Amino acid sequence: MSDLLPLSAYLVLATTLLVAYVIFGMAGFGSALIASPVMALYLPVAKIVPLLALLDLCAAVVNVSRDGRSAAWPELKRLVPLMVAGSLMGATILLTTRPDILLLALGIFVIAYALYALSGLKPDRQFPAAASVPFGLVGGVFSALFGSGGFIYAIYLSGRIEKKETLRITQTTLIGLSTLTRVVIFILAGVYMDSSLLLLALTLLPGMLMGITLGRYFTLKMSREQFLRILNMILLCSGVMLIVRYLS
Repeated sequence: MSDLLPLSAYLVLATTLLVAYVIFGMAGFGSALIASPVMALYLPVAKIVPLLALLDLCAAVVNVSRDGRSAAWPELKRLVPLMVAGSLMGATILLTTRPDILLLALGIFVIAYALYALSGLKPDRQFPAAASVPFGLVGGVFSALFGSGGFIYAIYLSGRIEKKETLRITQTTLIGLSTLTRVVIFILAGVYMDSSLLLLALTLLPGMLMGITLGRYFTLKMSREQFLRILNMILLCSGVMLIVRYLS
């Protein structure tokens, strides 16, 4: 595959990332869910993963620089060490077993939770702080295995944080920290020595910036109930995509 893409491909990729980062700007995760299937039509997976990691990190840095003071830092202090421990566990599983069946299990769990939350039957109570242990560990495990842990953290944080803006920026900060780990690994592995990859990221940067700006704008206009409904719909789509990925 040539490094030089036709103009039509750049337009499709830029539009896709605009939509993907509207979702990221609103929910703090989900860019890969929207962008990866379309990007795979034009780019090898070996480029998609580090490219999205770089753009996700940039998006998180922009969002945190705008609203970082609104983040629920006590929740982050609980989750980040667990996320790191879970990532180490996930890396071990990846090296020693075939973890594909976990995709199916996670997909079923996320779909069931999203349908439950969307049904309106969810009781009006918060998760206890102790719930950070399983959610933090499992989120770290699946981040390491499949690069897909954001929705696990979103389930926990939506059950802990009342204010939608605090929820959004806390989720974004957590994903930024998670993505930073992957970016450092890619740097050490020399992945970003590929100038064509960096040039592509720079070319697609305006679409990402416009997307997160629109996502933030839409979120500020929503009620908490509207925000959580959209968040749970994104979770539902994430679960479906996990099962599709397992079956394929």
